[in-house]
Parts: sequence; structure tokens; C-alpha cells
Amino acid sequence: MLRVSRLTDYATVVLRCLAEHGQGVVPVSEIAQWVRLEPPTVSKVLKNLAQAGLVKSLRGTSGGYRLARAAEQISVAMIIEAMEGPLGMTDCVAGGACEHINHCGVSSHWQRISKKVTDALSEMSLADLAQSAHELPVSQVSQLGALKSRSEHFECKASQNKSSRPIR
Repeated sequence: MLRVSRLTDYATVVLRCLAEHGQGVVPVSEIAQWVRLEPPTVSKVLKNLAQAGLVKSLRGTSGGYRLARAAEQISVAMIIEAMEGPLGMTDCVAGGACEHINHCGVSSHWQRISKKVTDALSEMSLADLAQSAHELPVSQVSQLGALKSRSEHFECKASQNKSSRPIR
């Protein structure tokens, strides 16, 4: 089964939370509370995302993180690459060395498959992920089928002592 890592899944949740805040700066502790993850995990995710240029870190007493660009300009492919490295269904497609490349016979097919997967991931943006299923057009909801991600269990919600609705 093809599957992204848990940290990549968390990255989508953290970025969705930041997308809901627009260009606002959000401290790691608040992100961790809202998405119900441990602060060290959120910090690790944000460090990778910052290195990839998807978020910006701001230091100081009012520091935290914000998106480095508009949510519409961050694709799911960019998020996966930030967390896991180059996309590719096989090592030879992802740029890795393969001792069987000269006599493989299916490498070109894996390249075509990988391109289609990458294209699909590139077409979906963080802004798309920030929409809840009830906001999506009916055609997109039907395409979701019965697939459910762990990220559906995480929402950017304020802590108990704050408003229960997400900050936008």
C-alpha cells in the first residue's frame, strides 16, 4: 500500500492550521494544542517545513510560525517532498541508484505512473486541504469515497479556555 509517513500526515494538519490563520504568526505551543499533538512533534514538523521554504519562523516574544506563501501556492506534492524527499514510486524514478536499470524493462512505466501521481498531488493545494468536506463541490466529495486520513481526527481548534471555533 502506498502511504505517507505519520510526520507527513501531521505536516498537512499543522499547515492546515496555519492556513486557517492566514498570515498570522502562531506559537508552536498553540499549534500543538489546536491540533492535539505534542510540541516536540510539531516543532520537528515545522523545522522540516521551514527548511523547504513552506513556513517562516519568527523569533521573539511574539514569535512563532506562519505560512511562507499563500495556501493556494503550496501543493500537496511540495508538502510530501518537504517531509519525505523527492517523489517517486521507485528508487530509479526518485533519482536513486539502481543496479538493474539497464535490464529492468519496467522503469519507463514506473516513470509514467510516478508522473501521474505527482501531477495529481501537485494539483491539490493546501487551500484545498483547508476546506472541510462539506465545503467541497459534490464531484470532489464523491471522489473521496470511503478513504479517511488520520488527519481528519485533527482540527485546528482553540484550547478549552478559548473560543471553540477555529481562528481565521
